[in-house]
Amino acid sequence: MLKLTMIRHGRTLGNTKGRYIGITDEPLLEQEREVLKQYAFEDMDAVYTSPLKRCVETASILFPEHELVTIPEFRECDFGEFENKNYQELSDNPNYQAWVDSGGQLAFPGGEDRGLFQMRCLEGLEKVIRQAVENQWENIAMVVHGGTIMAILDRYGIPRADYFDWHVNNAEGYLLRLNGEHFLAGKRELVVDGRLVVKR
Repeated sequence: MLKLTMIRHGRTLGNTKGRYIGITDEPLLEQEREVLKQYAFEDMDAVYTSPLKRCVETASILFPEHELVTIPEFRECDFGEFENKNYQELSDNPNYQAWVDSGGQLAFPGGEDRGLFQMRCLEGLEKVIRQAVENQWENIAMVVHGGTIMAILDRYGIPRADYFDWHVNNAEGYLLRLNGEHFLAGKRELVVDGRLVVKR
């Protein structure tokens, strides 16, 4: 049985302002680094990250002894014309209202379609699990984005829940387990064993 710790990156300036931060490559807030140092994890066989700074920096603090493996497919969704703006700045944008009215189902104008984003994230997950099975690893971590976590667990999370139900705050995440061989053979289930919650 493979244990998977899936963690959302720590806070950035855009996160504190409620902005849609997708492809914007922001670093962590300096004070967030101190929050992350409070975490203690058991040793991992491998640690995977999105290529964006906020994930790489978070993983470097949480797992300082590990060489990080970057998975390009884990980068956050491209929010297009909503990128680096918050709901107040978008309140007069008819495209934003249409997106909200769709329950987040519409593609981001000038950005990425949620279905394609999800497919990309799932391809990245398959890479990770394939490596874990090939190396007979038992304990791995992924430091990724909130959208990446929602995309993966919307498809494979057990118990079943809707996309936005899998939302986690910055520096939080899920403890999961799976049978790697079964997953690669088509029984694609990530069983939730617990939730990581940070105390600020």
